[in-house]
Amino acid sequence: MGRIVAEELASSGVSLEVAISYHLRGNHYPPVPTSMVTPCIEAIKAYNEMDSGRLIELPEGISYRGNSKAPAWAIIENHHLDPWLDYLED
Repeated sequence: MGRIVAEELASSGVSLEVAISYHLRGNHYPPVPTSMVTPCIEAIKAYNEMDSGRLIELPEGISYRGNSKAPAWAIIENHHLDPWLDYLED
């Protein structure tokens, strides 16, 4: 169900911020904090610019493998953001 909702959100025409916020809260258990909306959008943009290794600053209190930054690909993968990608890397 979450994948279908994410695909619908990605093509619905609602703002990216609203779509990602809904996706993080409604398609994940436990819900992902809304403070991750901006890093998720930054990761999508980096990935779509073919820079999936770009390090994205995480909100205070959130870490990735003990670091305050995470590569775009990891944010994409861990938050199931592929419906918003322009392409998929092999």
